[in-house]
Amino acid sequence: MYYMKQSTNILLSGGGTGGHIYPAVAIANELKKRYPDASFLFVGAKDRMEMEKVPQSGYDIKGLWITGIQRKLILKNLLFPFKLISSLWNAHKIINAFKPDVVIGTGGFASGPTLYVAALKNIPTLIQEQNSYPGITNKLLSKKVDKICVAYDKLARFFPKNKILKTGNPVRQDLLEISTKRVEALDFFKLETNKKTLLVLGGSLGARAINRLIEKNLDWILAQNIQLIWQTGKLYIDEFQKYDAKESVQTHAFLNRMDLTYAAADFIISRAGAGSISELCMVGKPVIFVPSPNVTEDHQTKNALAVVEKNAALLLREAELETFQIVFGELINDIDLQSKLSINIKKLELPEATLHIVDEVEKLIK
Repeated sequence: MYYMKQSTNILLSGGGTGGHIYPAVAIANELKKRYPDASFLFVGAKDRMEMEKVPQSGYDIKGLWITGIQRKLILKNLLFPFKLISSLWNAHKIINAFKPDVVIGTGGFASGPTLYVAALKNIPTLIQEQNSYPGITNKLLSKKVDKICVAYDKLARFFPKNKILKTGNPVRQDLLEISTKRVEALDFFKLETNKKTLLVLGGSLGARAINRLIEKNLDWILAQNIQLIWQTGKLYIDEFQKYDAKESVQTHAFLNRMDLTYAAADFIISRAGAGSISELCMVGKPVIFVPSPNVTEDHQTKNALAVVEKNAALLLREAELETFQIVFGELINDIDLQSKLSINIKKLELPEATLHIVDEVEKLIK
């Protein structure tokens, strides 16, 4: 433990998706436990979900007028230079007023200008990179910041080697005890004990390709004596809710009790966002990853392959969804395969990630 002066100011920036927001909040929560007198401030992008989620977690947030460069040339890109100048100027004003002792970035548009300005002012800085393939913001920042906490191997090709620490990604601590919650979970979801349960996860907004895949194969899945917890996401719940009428099917826009959700599952189909993968490593159940091909640098496929190459999960690309019945059929009928996947994915878990990241933050402040 390192001593921290009483009036410590901690600035965090991350957002755009839950995958950037959740780690920032987890890091803040751990710092708050160690330093109850510290002041916290978040910086996010205006109009993005962090402006709602961070205050819900009990922290103040200020918004910058910033978005990313769009891949397809559209009018919005013409505004980018103005947004960048505006964000750098406002980040400068926020940092001058708040006087942080350390600035932590977890990725997303707003963390770029915020950490850039902090580094220019020689304030200690740390970024936490969740993915196996970093986004452009963190690649650019890596030359300026003091420490880079990562979750995957082989990141020295993107970042200065002497700054990298492999800590893992922050995960929900309530997932540590899910093995003891099976009975409670089956009761919570009103599931039958004589059927195996398939959990389908498409992320908080949902995944159209996964939802369509389940819809197309629903009768076949149910014919395998399997019941379904299907998280459609809030964008798609209206379209797929009708399948609740079928026996052994339940659809959800959100799943609030993820500990019980994972405890109830025997098999999981999931997107391959970095946060989801870190959770699934702790959960230790057989997983089929269906990575989104529509993300920067196809990083979800790269995340999934980092697990699949260790014989710890199966991969089903969106271009190969017609092979679903073969892949899933083999999994549910091969107990040795289920066991191998469970054991191997559990070996990849890094449950102490948040603690290790915060240890590094403390060193920077000291």
